[in-house]
Amino acid sequence: MARSVLLECFVSYRIHNESQLRVSLAIYQHVLSTSLTLPVEMLLAGEAYARRYDKATSGLVTQFVSNDEAIIKARSGINLLADVILSDLKEDYFPDIIIVPSLWRNPRPVLRKQQALIAWLKRCWQQGSTLIGVGTGVCFLAESGLLDNHPATTHWHYVEQFQRDYPQVELKPDFFITQSDRIYCAASLNALADIIVHIIEQTYGRAAAQNVQRNFSHEIRKPYEEQRYLEGAVDRHADELISQIQFWLRTNLDTELSLEQVAQQFGLSQRSFTRRFKAATGVRATQYWQTLRIDMAKDLLASSNLSIQEIADQVGYQDQGHLTRLFKKQLNLTPKAYRAMVRKKLFSQE
Repeated sequence: MARSVLLECFVSYRIHNESQLRVSLAIYQHVLSTSLTLPVEMLLAGEAYARRYDKATSGLVTQFVSNDEAIIKARSGINLLADVILSDLKEDYFPDIIIVPSLWRNPRPVLRKQQALIAWLKRCWQQGSTLIGVGTGVCFLAESGLLDNHPATTHWHYVEQFQRDYPQVELKPDFFITQSDRIYCAASLNALADIIVHIIEQTYGRAAAQNVQRNFSHEIRKPYEEQRYLEGAVDRHADELISQIQFWLRTNLDTELSLEQVAQQFGLSQRSFTRRFKAATGVRATQYWQTLRIDMAKDLLASSNLSIQEIADQVGYQDQGHLTRLFKKQLNLTPKAYRAMVRKKLFSQE
């Protein structure tokens, strides 16, 4: 098992075996308040759901941590009050999770004033804390050196600047989530929400995570495991370009482009793409592409009230009949029959 996967198992074990889940959130000038309030409210909802069924569940303790200012004005104009200043923290206090939120506009001026916070993040990670960087907040983790020779992602607008400032970081701009050891990077607020759902599942169980996801994200979202770039994952191959194409295919199921046109977008001829894809993944690109679309159609049939035609459109088949023929070929069922079968299973009383 890869080192990062082992560490994730360790983190999950640690959280499940502590009486408290201690979450610290860094605050600084120009911080985006939504990248603070959303994870806190989601975590509180997960804790509340779990506590309904198990009074002994881990209690949630959150705190805002500031470098040296008690009151921070967020980009929204909201005044944020720090629960603790770094210099007042006990030397042996290391949170389970630290969230490093995004900033408005260029992060460089803020970073220059936050050297103590950056050093604290590095020290906490060395003592077992899990770090979550959001958007431009990922720059704090890069400044600490913790991301050197490891994957990361950041807000799309600052990709080129990030690459210039931190050439030792393996930036993955096509991924919304990256995970390396106990460091998560989220490119957007939606990606942060997906990471928090993942943390809730580790801490409070799948039922709590599903409840939070239903209440905070009404749209159909891809599972965390399908979105992230996980360093050292055993199911990844060495062809970086093919990995990028796979990610593009997973996140653009409704495209009208052919596989040949997709390959051209990535600078590959049809012949080279076909050969490299099969060599890297063990399956033909057409088979992989079709499987992705059918799997998404199955998810939408099970979890949405979209019509069969609407589902066909969302997975790139403008012809409903084409989707029906593929279902019959693969599952020996029509989409309508599959929906009836899976919903009977989902909602049946055990």
